[in-house]
Amino acid sequence: MTSSHVLNVAFVHPDLGIGGAERLVVDAATGLQTKGHKIVIYTSHHDPTHCFKETKDGTLDVRVRGNYIIPRTFFGSFYIICAILRQIHLTLSMIFWDGTKYDVIFVDQLSASVPLLRLTGAKILFYCHFPDKLLTKRESILKKIYRYPVDLMEELTTGMADCVVVNSNFTANIFRESFPRIKHVPRVLYPGIYFDSYDKKVDLEDMSVKILETTKKFILSINRFERKKNIALAIYAFAKLRDDNLASCDQFNNLRLIIAGGYDHRVQENVNHHKELNQKALQLGLMTYTLMPGSTKLPPENAQVIFLCSFNDTQRTFLLSRALCLLYTPSNEHFGIVPVEAMYARLPVIAVNNGGPKETVNDRVTGFLCSSTPMAFSEAIASFISGKFDRDYMGEQGRKHVQKLFSLEAFVSTLEEILLQLVTVPPSSLSEPRPILPPRELPPVNYTSSRKIYQ
Repeated sequence: MTSSHVLNVAFVHPDLGIGGAERLVVDAATGLQTKGHKIVIYTSHHDPTHCFKETKDGTLDVRVRGNYIIPRTFFGSFYIICAILRQIHLTLSMIFWDGTKYDVIFVDQLSASVPLLRLTGAKILFYCHFPDKLLTKRESILKKIYRYPVDLMEELTTGMADCVVVNSNFTANIFRESFPRIKHVPRVLYPGIYFDSYDKKVDLEDMSVKILETTKKFILSINRFERKKNIALAIYAFAKLRDDNLASCDQFNNLRLIIAGGYDHRVQENVNHHKELNQKALQLGLMTYTLMPGSTKLPPENAQVIFLCSFNDTQRTFLLSRALCLLYTPSNEHFGIVPVEAMYARLPVIAVNNGGPKETVNDRVTGFLCSSTPMAFSEAIASFISGKFDRDYMGEQGRKHVQKLFSLEAFVSTLEEILLQLVTVPPSSLSEPRPILPPRELPPVNYTSSRKIYQ
């Protein structure tokens, strides 16, 4: 179904790799394009070997500007400065090189280009995954001084967007606390998933799938290889099944933990953290094996922890369809699309009891919300092994829950409605304050990330 008003929409995204933010951008772009709107994605970096297929198979028009002109860092530092400069170069190239007129420009992650983009006459929608000022550590006075103008610029430029949208009520409350100068509350638009891509039949003869096949039952963790994702919790919880006799010797020997996640060899933290996790597993007496992109050798059957460094859609669908449960280990995650994907695949989710998962996972109905401790996670896993909780029943409830609330169709339709309002409704009507749910137990934590674009 297409809208009678065809919009010309540009997306501006810093690094079009593989991650939750990238998935949202790709889904939003393809969804709007399916509805008949004209879509272009602008980015500073796009690696065809590390991206979603829609961005390389011709489905979407992806234009890369300035990848080799401005470095990602200056001597290993000043990540955020470089990111801002790269985005400004991207924006100037978009305005003066391409010269295309757009009705709406969808910006996410970095708001620095919003003032320039406003000069084009287009309406600007800023999608805030999480305030950037909370995604970095300030461990020195110099870093605090360096970040102050950057944080101020983020607030001022974000406030210049015609419309701000966030991914959850949790993020909306954090946004309100972080940007007191921005008086109007952002709209909440939950990401959705494209059901058909998870329902595709998996080709078991595909080598990328054959290397994952095993006679063992396996527990799954999906996250980027970043320290903030707390993947070590999954390893410690898995080892605790053995150490605390929560699973018998035979049961444990028939289990495997598969840790799959986004891995970019350009990002030093991805490389280092994989090594750290591997070392932790070995110290706990767990045999490990790593599958890098393009691997064709099957892991030894006695390997208990498998690291799958980046994966394709076929592997994802296979893993979600075969796992015993999903371990989602980040604390205070902004939204977290992985639990939604898992629940649609009828896979119960064990997640930390804060942040986005509190809005997506129904405790003891579609999975478990636990404290962020190995014991709590291990006991939840054991409840599926012992049969105390019916895994299949939870899986069915999870699928129904996602079908009702997190369809890509609902996400795209709501986004389309917002964009159409931007270009047809007078600005005064769009600036009215919007209601927001009360804060949901927002703990006093340091929301840090080591994803290099934010430092």
